[in-house]
Amino acid sequence: MRNIYRNRLFYYLFIPALVGLWPLLVWGVYLPRAEQELDIDESLYVEGQTQVVDILRIDPERLELPDANQVSTEFSYGNAVDRVATLCRISASNWTCMAGGIMPSGGKRRQDAMVKLSDVSIVQAAEFLSRIQSMYVNLTCEKIKLTRRQGMPDQWGIDLNFVYYY
Repeated sequence: MRNIYRNRLFYYLFIPALVGLWPLLVWGVYLPRAEQELDIDESLYVEGQTQVVDILRIDPERLELPDANQVSTEFSYGNAVDRVATLCRISASNWTCMAGGIMPSGGKRRQDAMVKLSDVSIVQAAEFLSRIQSMYVNLTCEKIKLTRRQGMPDQWGIDLNFVYYY
């Protein structure tokens, strides 16, 4: 086998044959496959556009962005955390919420809370934090503490300190 690498005929015939085979593979195999995938993507795009139009026809209020200055006084940490935890598949036994009272702060009112998530994966924790802050625009997370559970590959305890401005 080693002698084949020393043979000049190998380099003069085999290597150019491989180089000539590459354009044939591109033309005969890869290009048709790419065109099929493009057709599938275009049909999915059209289907998605029709679904967006149907959703907007049924619920046109989705286009209206919430006003950051107009705040609902109905905010409750317990309801907010429960709603987002359910969306993130975090059971009610794996989270606790301790909210303080509403205090004046710089012309606004604020309410602090501490949320503890236990035995959650890092993906669930990141999804929880992302969703809760995107759903409630006046809610900010001031501090996060991650504690890994010993002996478990992806089990975390997370302490989150939130502030909500009214």
